Order: sequence, then C-alpha cells, then structure tokens
Amino acid sequence: MTGKSSAAAGADPLDGAGSNNAGELTPTIRDYLAEIYRLSSHNNDPRGFVSTSALAELLDVSPPAVNRMVTKLREMGLLEHEPYQGIHLTDVGKREALKQLRRHRIVESFLVTVMGFGWHEVHEEADLISRGLTETIEKRMFDMAGSPTTCPHGEPIPAADGSLPEPDDRLLSACAEKQHLIITRVRTREPDRLEYLAALGLVPGTQLELLHMAPFNGPIQLRVGKEYRIIGHNLAEMIRVKPA
Repeated sequence: MTGKSSAAAGADPLDGAGSNNAGELTPTIRDYLAEIYRLSSHNNDPRGFVSTSALAELLDVSPPAVNRMVTKLREMGLLEHEPYQGIHLTDVGKREALKQLRRHRIVESFLVTVMGFGWHEVHEEADLISRGLTETIEKRMFDMAGSPTTCPHGEPIPAADGSLPEPDDRLLSACAEKQHLIITRVRTREPDRLEYLAALGLVPGTQLELLHMAPFNGPIQLRVGKEYRIIGHNLAEMIRVKPA
C-alpha cells in the first residue's frame, strides 16, 4: 500500500513511550492510535477489534515491531488485547486517537483549501505536519480553511471536544441499481487512485445514478450528470454514498 503512515518512517516506535501521561505521548504513539482507530472504523466488528497483522500491513512495519508497540500501549492503558480477537482502544486511547485524527484532517483541509494542493497529495504531508502541530497553529489552520466539518476525502473531522458523528452512508458496491446517490467519502489514501477518481468526477458531494452492476463483482455503470462512467468493483468498494 502506498501512502504509509509516518509511524513507520524509521523512528523506533518505543522511543519516549514510557510515560502514562497522555500529554507526553510521542508523535509515533499518536500515529499508532489514529491508525488503529481508522482500521476499527473500516471493520464491521461493532466491538472495534483490529488484528495486529492488519495494522502491520497498513503501517508497512514488521509484525514484531507492532507487537512491541501493542505491549507498550497496553501497559499505558491506551488499548486492550484479547487473544484470538485482536486489539481495541480504551476510552483514553480513543480520545487521543480522535485528537490526532482532528489534527491530520485539519491539515489536509488546509493544504487543499488554502495552499491549493490536490486531494491526492496531502496524506503524507499531513502526516508529517500534524506530528509537530501546536493547538494554536491547529486552530489558525482550521479557521483559515473555513472551519471544515470533513477532510477533502469526506471523512468527518472530530470536534474539539472529541465527539465524532457517525456518517449515515454505505458502500457504493452495496447499493441497488437505479438509485440516485451522493458520494460522501472516498476511503483510500493511494494517490493514483484518488487522481483517477477525481478525473472521473467521483469526489465527495458528487451526485450520481447507479445504472447497472455486473454479477460476480463485475464492472459498475454510473451516470454522473450527462456523462457515463464505468468503474471496477474494487474502486466501488472505496466509495461511500447516501441517497440523493
């Protein structure tokens, strides 16, 4: 997977991780918490369990490195590990994860809205910038970006109090034919896929009609305005929609 998190960018995951004070969490620990939250939000498990192998793949780090970090985060009271089920964040861990997601998504919005970056360019830049972001700079960037409620990819930005509304949407691939829909979110961080979807006009806020879905995970035909689009099932799995 491209666009890996900066949690994997060469730093020792355990560097500076020995404090139980959430205010002293290292950027790497915050990145881990945010990625665990992202994975849990993509899963269908209502308990929020995430496998350590999936986390290692997402971060592009070795399973032993992830296991070491999981042990440390458990000792810090930020997550729990259930044998044969996986890991899930505690309330404290979830609160810190949402703080990091807020920083990251505000930076993404600032880069697109204020600095003119493409939505396919901002994930890794936001990873790096958000690691050293102060609350003062975060607030200024939020204001300059127009107080956004979602990031450029449509993901909701957690409120300053840590609350996060759960979007009422579903996968495009799970919808029935002949429905009129609005794209709410695009869930990939891969730049080439984001560029391709933007070229097709398949971005958050776009209205479309689902015309036909071929069987056996075949191509999906859409109408966007007066234009017709055909995308593969794998791309449709990255797009979330709601009724228009």
